[in-house]
Amino acid sequence: MKGFIEDFGAEAGDALDRFARNGVSRRDFLKFCTGVALFLGLPGEMGARIAEAAAAAKRPPVLWLSAQECTGCTETLLRASHPTLEKLILELISLEYHETLLVGSGKQAEEWREKSMKENRGKYILVVDGSIPVKENGIYCKIGGKTALALLEEMGTQAAAVIAIGSCASWGGVPSADPNPTGATPVHEIFKSKGIKVPVVNIPGCPPNPYNFLSTVLYYLTFKKLPELDDQARPKFAYGRIIHDNCERRPHFDAGRFALQFGDDGHRKGYCLYKLGCKGPETHANCPIQLFNDVGSGAWPVGTGHPCFGCTEKGVGFTKPLHSPAVVKDLTPPSLFTEVYPGKEGVSPGVKSLATGVAGVAIGAAGAALISGLGKKGDDKEDKGE
Repeated sequence: MKGFIEDFGAEAGDALDRFARNGVSRRDFLKFCTGVALFLGLPGEMGARIAEAAAAAKRPPVLWLSAQECTGCTETLLRASHPTLEKLILELISLEYHETLLVGSGKQAEEWREKSMKENRGKYILVVDGSIPVKENGIYCKIGGKTALALLEEMGTQAAAVIAIGSCASWGGVPSADPNPTGATPVHEIFKSKGIKVPVVNIPGCPPNPYNFLSTVLYYLTFKKLPELDDQARPKFAYGRIIHDNCERRPHFDAGRFALQFGDDGHRKGYCLYKLGCKGPETHANCPIQLFNDVGSGAWPVGTGHPCFGCTEKGVGFTKPLHSPAVVKDLTPPSLFTEVYPGKEGVSPGVKSLATGVAGVAIGAAGAALISGLGKKGDDKEDKGE
C-alpha cells in the first residue's frame, strides 16, 4: 500500500483514507480493483491503474437520463455489493443527475442538471435508461417540460461518451414491441439519424448485470476510452460469448438430455432447457459466469429452472415467442449423442443420425469404425424385429 501511495501521490492516499472512513479498507479497495481488471480480461497488475483512476481527487461526473423504462436498471444497481450503490455514487463517481435518486426535484433538479452540463461539457458520461419515443416529436415522454428526445440530443451532444443501459435503451426493449405505438427507438439509432458522433456503448439486459455497467465505467475512467466493443457496440468482456457456452446445463445439451415439460423427470434433474424454448444458444451475455446479487446460481432464470428468453439480444428478447426453439449458434457438437431418456436397447436416434450424416466429412478411421459398428448393431436388431 505504501508503494501504491508513493507511485500515485498523496491524492490517492487521501482518497483511500476517505474510503476507509466509509467502511472500505484500502486492502479491500485494491482487491476490488484487481477483480475488475481480471473481469475485463486485463492482467491483475492493472488493478493499480484502475485504483488510481477511481481514487482521483475529482470524481468523474455522470448524468443519468431516464426515458421509457421500468426503473429496473436502477434497481439492479441498488443490489450491487462490491461496491454498493452508495460507494459507487459517493466515492467512485459523481452522480450529478438521476431522477430516481435525486434529493431535489422539479425546477431545482433541472437547474442542477444544466449547471453540471455547463461545468463538465465534454467530460461527463451520459447514462441513458429506457427507449426514446420519436412519434409525434416525442410527446410520449417528457421531463421538466422537455421531451426525452430533445433532452437526449441536448445532453448527448455535450457528453464525452454515452452508455445505453438496459435493453430498452440498447434495442428498444418492451416499449418497442409490436405495434410500438410511441415509436420507441434505441439511443444509437437516434444518434445515427441525427449525425451525433459521440460514442455509444450498449449494456443490454432486462435488467443488465450491474457489474457490466460498473466495469465499463471504471475502464473508461482508467484508460480514457471505452472497452473493446463488438459489432453491436457491446463490451466484449461481457457479451463476447453466448450464454450456451458457459451454462451449467450445457453438459446435458451435449449429452442429449433435455427437459420436455416443466416439472417432468428431466426438469427436476436439471437437464437442458433448450426444448422448452431456452434462448441461451443465440444470446450473448455473461449471466452464467457473473450471476446476480452474489447469491449463487439460483439468481438467474436458467438457474431457477426457467429458459433464458434472450433479454440481452437484439431481435430475440421481446421479439420471439417465449417458448419457441432457439437458433443454435457456434455449435460444436460432440462425437456421439445419447437419448433424452437413456436405457433402451439399440442405438439411439442421435447416433444413427450422426452415422448417416457423416458422408463427405473427415472423421478419422477410429471414429468411422466406431460409428459403423454401432450402426451395424442397430441394424441387426431391426432385422430381428427388435
